[in-house]
Amino acid sequence: MVETVKYANPQSTIRNPQSAIRNPQSVVETIKWEDGILNLIDQTRLPTEAVYLSCYTPEELAKAIKALVVRGAPAIGVAAAYGVVLGIKNSRARDYQELEPELNRVIELLASTRPTAVNLFWALNRMKQTAESHKHEDVEQIKRVLAEEAVNIHQDDKRRCQAMGEFGAGLIRDGDTILTHCNAGALATGGMGTALGVIYAAHQQGKKVKVFADETRPLLQGARLTAWELQEAGIEGTLICDNMAAQVMKEGKINLVLTGADRIVANGDTANKIGTYGVAILAKEHGIPFYVAAPLSTVDLNLKDGDQIPIEERSSEEVTGGFGKQTAPSGVKVYSPAFDVTPAKYITAIITEKGIVRPPYQESLAGLF
Repeated sequence: MVETVKYANPQSTIRNPQSAIRNPQSVVETIKWEDGILNLIDQTRLPTEAVYLSCYTPEELAKAIKALVVRGAPAIGVAAAYGVVLGIKNSRARDYQELEPELNRVIELLASTRPTAVNLFWALNRMKQTAESHKHEDVEQIKRVLAEEAVNIHQDDKRRCQAMGEFGAGLIRDGDTILTHCNAGALATGGMGTALGVIYAAHQQGKKVKVFADETRPLLQGARLTAWELQEAGIEGTLICDNMAAQVMKEGKINLVLTGADRIVANGDTANKIGTYGVAILAKEHGIPFYVAAPLSTVDLNLKDGDQIPIEERSSEEVTGGFGKQTAPSGVKVYSPAFDVTPAKYITAIITEKGIVRPPYQESLAGLF
């Protein structure tokens, strides 16, 4: 059973915006692990309702991930780690040999939810390796170790976000206006965010920044999520339709573009929410720096270029009837890739928790590992 928990006052999910300036991680707590229950901000209900969805089983979590209740590559990875714990917490296996098939089933279930976000597979592999390294211990100890590892992955993501923010803030000048696409803030991670985390850090340093947020069709993550986060953090934000980006760049209103990523491969090609590739081309044409912020868990050195990245395709209903209103004729054919790949040649630099890397990415990314 998936239980929805609504706060009596939706604003109670958000701490004082002034404290968010001092500690940007407090903008919103997207993932909460309490008494063996995984609570997720239901991002399908934002911005009008601040609601937690409680998941008690990995099946419920898998459904939540597919439905985009939780989204953003780092957040999916953190949630999946907790999902492994949910999957084996009631196991009656007597030893690791009996536990392993159950563990594999849970991992395979969660791995099937979103193919593009590499953090999902990184977190699941880390949980699997942790279990294997304790296979000679009793099952109850393995359960405890896995629960501790999931918490470690969550806390690790918070630290990574903080470090990315501090490194990336150095690229932002006082008075800059930044264009974002999709949502790469606290709602997309276990911490204060990747791309928005950089903006929060610059804001924390006293820099007066402004943000233009693309609405991000077809599910409007920029409109529903990024604009909401910016308001709660006390940062000036302006919402634009996706097809307005070229015009605001031409008018000289954008100083830099800053996005997150769902997978970065060995040569620097980067998969992110559909529409990012077009924004990168526009930035190049207008001489505007285009930066990507992502943790090393998003980097996949096993793939040599972006052509090898699997691209998730979403349902046609998200395009033809999103948010309860039919916007296209019945029966029309729809092609709806959820992500596109920005070639490395359009990326000025990549911000990671270990520092900022620049071309040639084949060398600089590998050097981080």
